[in-house]
Amino acid sequence: MKRVIYAGSEFVTGDDVASALLSCGQTLAEVGEAEAVTVPTRERDGSIGSATVLIGPASQMIARDANVDGDELIDVAAVARLNAVERRLRPVAAVDTEMSNGSEWDGEI
Repeated sequence: MKRVIYAGSEFVTGDDVASALLSCGQTLAEVGEAEAVTVPTRERDGSIGSATVLIGPASQMIARDANVDGDELIDVAAVARLNAVERRLRPVAAVDTEMSNGSEWDGEI
């Protein structure tokens, strides 16, 4: 689990969620945008809550190990949402560098 410290507050969340949150924040900062995102949190009583944070170019966030009772907080959907923000801002193209067997191109158009 990780304790995320941000904007004078802190919350505990899962390792994967914290990593995705930091990575998403870095991407938003690189493109000069901001976005409000909601992540799951482990509350002091052990229940699951949520935190909505505004991340972007001015975000200064720290995630450090947290010693808390209970199982690791895993939220695949939250990680997928954060990763989707990154993919939207940093699209990646796949390029096939090998020609298929059936096509030969002589370089002329």
